[in-house]
Amino acid sequence: MEVIDNCEPNAWDAYARQHPEAFLFHTSAWRTVVGRSFGHRTIYLAAMEGGTVRGILPLVQLKSLLFGNFVSSLPFVTSGGVCADNETVAQALLQRAVATAESLGAGHLELRQESNVLPQLVTREHKVSMRLPLAATADDMFASFRSEIRNRVHKAENAGLVADICGAEGLDDFYCCFTTNMRDLGTPAYGRNFFANMFDEFGDQDIRIVRVRRGETVIGAGIMVFWRHRVELPWVSSRRRYFELSPNNLLYWHAMKHAIERGMKSFDFGRSTLEAGTYQFKKRWGAEPHQLFWQYWAPAGDAPDLSPANPKFQLAIRIWQKLPVPLTKLIGPPIVKYLP
Repeated sequence: MEVIDNCEPNAWDAYARQHPEAFLFHTSAWRTVVGRSFGHRTIYLAAMEGGTVRGILPLVQLKSLLFGNFVSSLPFVTSGGVCADNETVAQALLQRAVATAESLGAGHLELRQESNVLPQLVTREHKVSMRLPLAATADDMFASFRSEIRNRVHKAENAGLVADICGAEGLDDFYCCFTTNMRDLGTPAYGRNFFANMFDEFGDQDIRIVRVRRGETVIGAGIMVFWRHRVELPWVSSRRRYFELSPNNLLYWHAMKHAIERGMKSFDFGRSTLEAGTYQFKKRWGAEPHQLFWQYWAPAGDAPDLSPANPKFQLAIRIWQKLPVPLTKLIGPPIVKYLP
């Protein structure tokens, strides 16, 4: 068995499509999205045996003066680590990944895993993916919700809010909500081209937008990512001034209805920190936590913390929250491209 970094894209994607822990972000098209959007170096490792792919590990190098030099699989998304036939293959991919990180002078290697596939690494279990099984019909799904959820959906509808599903034509609506919400959270937002590149590579079948309107104003929107039987909403934002009208409840419900119509079996609300506000919101829908394993190799053996919860970022967050949104759109993308 050998580990290579020039696997033929069709062979790579065929392996990703059949591996149970792979997601759309493992595909070769996502490599193109990351490269075009951020300009980062990508190293896509494949374990080969007799010309057959036995495992894959996509890597992205992020290197800046502000946040340092490190390698991640995968930055910007919930998971994207090792997918392998067995432990031997997984260990071979890890060894090559460590050697790659060392050759690039990286301070650490981060692997965002769906399972604890590399138990010898420093492992953090602070993140979960909130997932909800979908019923066969929308009526059955709605009836399964607790009364609080049903009432909030009705509240949004009674307030005149309406929702729809669209493709790339709704990108400006989404991005306006997204950048405003990210400013309010004190976090730089990705550039619009990141999301535009998703549509360019995957089209309107795998990537959709759900929007909520009040009159002519879009007050909430989210990106829906489809893969096999599962739909995930990694990026969702609503305008805070309309929170009392429950736009997020209508947004998620409309996204679920669309997913059921497409025959999806699982609805993934995206990642959350245990017991945080977003975790509690998603749990009220009936979603259950799926444990994620963020695993690290570093010469010193420690796990770095580049999350917004790190105390050293709190002053920067408070300053960012006071900036005009147009300014954050300008200076945010060059900063956030180096945050995993």
